[in-house]
Amino acid sequence: MRAEIKRIQELMEGADYVTDAAIATSVHLAMTLRKPLLIEGHAGVGKTEVAKVMARMLGTRLIRLQCYEGLDANQALYEWNYPKQILHIKLEESTTHSLKDREAAIFSEPFLIRRPLLQAITQNGQSPVLLIDEIDRGDEELEAFLLEVLSDFQVTIPELGTIKATYPPYVILTSNRNRELSDALRRRCLYLWVDFPGFDKEVRIVTRKVPGVNERLAREISRFMETLRTVRLAKLPGVAETLDWAQALSSLHADHLDEDLVAETLGCVLKDPEDIRRVKRELDASGLKRFLPVEG
Repeated sequence: MRAEIKRIQELMEGADYVTDAAIATSVHLAMTLRKPLLIEGHAGVGKTEVAKVMARMLGTRLIRLQCYEGLDANQALYEWNYPKQILHIKLEESTTHSLKDREAAIFSEPFLIRRPLLQAITQNGQSPVLLIDEIDRGDEELEAFLLEVLSDFQVTIPELGTIKATYPPYVILTSNRNRELSDALRRRCLYLWVDFPGFDKEVRIVTRKVPGVNERLAREISRFMETLRTVRLAKLPGVAETLDWAQALSSLHADHLDEDLVAETLGCVLKDPEDIRRVKRELDASGLKRFLPVEG
């Protein structure tokens, strides 16, 4: 088993995802047990990337359902192409086909618009990876509907009958914990909490994802971000903000941090005006030593 986890970890690293044993174990179990994997954590820590990496590892298609408030079953599953149906009806007005035949024609496969869930269920040839992103942004009705679909990987379309997956998808759900998910959903999933990376891991991420950044700058950025996340802020910056900042500093040909450079580029890291003012006050009061304690 240890060898298998190590192999998954190596595959994920080879797919350009800096990982650890806990993440690799969760991915291995999701693939082996064919159970949905619910990944929670702060925004920007790489939850969505797990699904993308899994699809690259498996050499299969990634199908993404982006959740949002008001998303309903039809938008997630399927819709009928009404403009095409109306056009077909107009073209058929002069035919001798019966009303029943004309109705059957417009409620058939050529007029069906497959949304992400139906795409995942009807994928042929190989199981896709279905990413249900930010499930916490959807409502409880959507959650209940997903429980039904994901339990048997089948849906019933009144006009077409029951459609069951020949190649059931691997399923990844992500949540930023904007609301609490139901116990029913949690029980049906494996669970993974992705925290902010530790210092060494964040250095690896920066050096891997930002070509050309020098070692000193990568370490200073990672140490600064590690300390910054201990400050009481409205929105803690994630790894996504770390990489944005590293890329910005690299484009400015910076090789180390100083107070002026940090103050001028805080907008890459913080997206709340009060957070920016708070950090600038800290910089004015104690300089970079507040955020860059001497190493070792």
